[in-house]
Amino acid sequence: MLNKVKTALRITTDRLDNEISDLIESACADLGIVAEVVDENDALTRQAILTYCRLHFGSPDDFDRLERSYNEQKAQLRANPNYKKPKEQDNG
Repeated sequence: MLNKVKTALRITTDRLDNEISDLIESACADLGIVAEVVDENDALTRQAILTYCRLHFGSPDDFDRLERSYNEQKAQLRANPNYKKPKEQDNG
């Protein structure tokens, strides 16, 4: 996912990898999905993560448009039962 986000942000250096990785994790947390098991081939999830990262990286000129887009994508994912956060397993 890191490379896809870097491409979307037009980033070619590796110096920002930690910051971008943190944004990806934040996006997953906000969406209620587990970052370690994100299916990069799932277009809906991938696009929501990309939009979140574009929204929160730097100071985008189109902040309001990105924010509306992200909020709509998040609402669509949360309404879909296939994207629910997995229940925590009972370890006892």
